[in-house]
Amino acid sequence: MFGGRCLVALETAGSGREGWSSRSAFVLAAIGSAVGLGNLWRFPAEAGANGGGAFVLFYIFCVVLIGLPLLLSETLIGRHGQSSAPESARRLARESGASRHWSILASLGVLSAFLIVSFYCVVGGWVLHYVWIFTSDLFQTGLSGGAFQGRDPAQIEALWPNLAGNGGLTVALDALFLGITLFFVARGVSSGIEVMAVWLMPAFFVLLIAITVYGAFGGAFHESMAFLFSFEPHKLTGSVMLAALGQAFFSLSLGVAGMITYGGYVGRKVNLATTSVIIAAADTFVALVAGLCIFPIVFAAGLGVNAGPALMFQTLPHAFQSMPFGSLVGIFFFLMVGVAALTSSVALLEVPTSWLMEKTGLRRVPASCTIALGAMILGALSALSTNELAEFYPLNFIPLFEGQGVFDVLDGLTSKLFMPIAAIMTSVFVGWVSDRRLVNAETGLSPTLQGIWRFLVCWLCPLTLFGILAVGIFPNLFI
Repeated sequence: MFGGRCLVALETAGSGREGWSSRSAFVLAAIGSAVGLGNLWRFPAEAGANGGGAFVLFYIFCVVLIGLPLLLSETLIGRHGQSSAPESARRLARESGASRHWSILASLGVLSAFLIVSFYCVVGGWVLHYVWIFTSDLFQTGLSGGAFQGRDPAQIEALWPNLAGNGGLTVALDALFLGITLFFVARGVSSGIEVMAVWLMPAFFVLLIAITVYGAFGGAFHESMAFLFSFEPHKLTGSVMLAALGQAFFSLSLGVAGMITYGGYVGRKVNLATTSVIIAAADTFVALVAGLCIFPIVFAAGLGVNAGPALMFQTLPHAFQSMPFGSLVGIFFFLMVGVAALTSSVALLEVPTSWLMEKTGLRRVPASCTIALGAMILGALSALSTNELAEFYPLNFIPLFEGQGVFDVLDGLTSKLFMPIAAIMTSVFVGWVSDRRLVNAETGLSPTLQGIWRFLVCWLCPLTLFGILAVGIFPNLFI
């Protein structure tokens, strides 16, 4: 599958631009970009908090009708431009006779990717710490017993707040995870990002399936199936639909110029429509299987599934205590989460790195190190702002951010404002502004599907994205 180094990605004449060595490499890298903490952390938490089956069904509906059209739109911008995200958008605008300022949609995505990777690596550092915690516990308690023998539930649940409150440790873990991310980005597309995707994504799927099978035999699998896939119409409220819409949008990493950047390394022989379907399907598959991986373990332990973000770092470690081979399963689980976080953080770091290389002429290593240094500074502030030192950070002079630490501010800015705005601009740019012949030549869709896709991009996508933006700005608007 991964053999043959025939270069299918187009190299811009005279530029020596990097590219994927094969279509399979691009698909795996793109899946890795989309599959991340949003699938393994946020999706189960959102499904648990929003009633299960009704949320899941509407989530799949949103992926098909909103996520997939936007995913194809971003990828075709990159493939057409064969440059960094802003330059690719600028090139398509110029050739369509439109204003070059439409490149703002990609520039906003680049900024979002930079801000996100700074605090995303903080969470990645937490995951590394949990791998270490379970590894240490394995040596202490042995292989066959449950995890954390001799500790009461309160001690297990305190692991996460204690970690977040240890400023020095969280900064060190953030630097470690960011350093691993930088290693792959600095090595380049084919020698770094592609190698990581080709090896780590199959390993991720093996771990995901293995833990799910373990949970199916040792946990409350039938109860989890009923929770995730039993549709109860009365639970499909407006707030549940908005939550599912937001999850579909964020799960595919739309609005951060990642797919525009990765699309810039794709050759003309690759059918973007087919690959977009594969990427969206794989991302959705991972989210659903993540639910089947986590909920049986939680239900079998008699714990609640509506813990929100604490589900992964507090509820699950507690559940592993009552499981056979609990420490070993905990190691494999957080290794799996770490792989997913890494493939996404690499994509996030690549976006501003590609932009800086093209903007300044810097070579890849100094460009990626420069971006990583900036992300490290913001990441350190984010890591420290989760503990008692947060009160010393001068954000309270901005009324919108009063009482929030750097971590929450960066998360809020990107998820509630920058990403939805960039995605709205993308749908308007591709659907209404860009030359239809240029766009149609890139999609790989049949005439019939072309018309359906264009309707979704022109009308449904921007309207629903305005809903995400409105809820982000006015969270109590639809309550």
